[in-house]
Amino acid sequence: MALKWSNDPAQRLEANGQSLEYACWGPAPHKAPTLVMLHEGLGSVAQWKGLPEALAKATGFGVLAYSRAGYGASDPATLPRPLDYMTREAEDVLGQVLDAAGIEHCVLLGHSDGATIATIYAGSVSDMRVRGLVLIAPHFFTEPQGLAAIRAAGEAYGTGDLRDRLARYHSDVDVAFNGWHDAWTHPDFVDWNVADAIDHLRIPVLAIQGRDDPYGTLAQIREIEDRIYSPVETLILDDCGHAPHLEKPAPTQAAIEEFCARLDRLEREEVLLA
Repeated sequence: MALKWSNDPAQRLEANGQSLEYACWGPAPHKAPTLVMLHEGLGSVAQWKGLPEALAKATGFGVLAYSRAGYGASDPATLPRPLDYMTREAEDVLGQVLDAAGIEHCVLLGHSDGATIATIYAGSVSDMRVRGLVLIAPHFFTEPQGLAAIRAAGEAYGTGDLRDRLARYHSDVDVAFNGWHDAWTHPDFVDWNVADAIDHLRIPVLAIQGRDDPYGTLAQIREIEDRIYSPVETLILDDCGHAPHLEKPAPTQAAIEEFCARLDRLEREEVLLA
């Protein structure tokens, strides 16, 4: 049975035995393509703020956002998270989310951890529903400055107001934060690398990165450009950190809208030629 398609924040879907909060905007999947939004490592549905609604209006696509287990009002996650938690989210959960939502054609739009999960899914799972990727501040391997920034976030969480700010969005803020922080700062995580997922992408990609992102350098974007076989567009934003959609919303949204419009036009042309 298809999900109720609305932005009611109390809605739940079932995936991999977990109850996950979700919200939807714009047309349902049987009426238009869908943007499926995957949040960052400390994110949730609510933390996308006005972006889902804005993209639904601008693109004509439906938009689905959901909170992974351990985030927002979704079921809690078991800690410690395994060091391959992003791969597990891609391979064990995301496909079931798409199934539960009745997705027919979609673009995966991910931020940070969400961008990595989207890449792993598209590179490892043969799913013809996925027609493109929007990757905002993706990461495929660790970098010293990124690990240092995560350690600094841990200090801010323990001594500053970061915990209080995050607690507004998460039912169990300690699970949300520690699950992310403790995986990335684990001694064995320094060797984490999932860049080989890029080698298997066969769909168009839009990659967006802030030049001043403390969690990842432009080496992450160059990795996509160097390895990908399918078309890739990049948007590098000056004076911008880890959240281009919040720090530089106008150019970020414009790039996403144009990318979706091109994909939709190509889809329609293929139908006419078939």
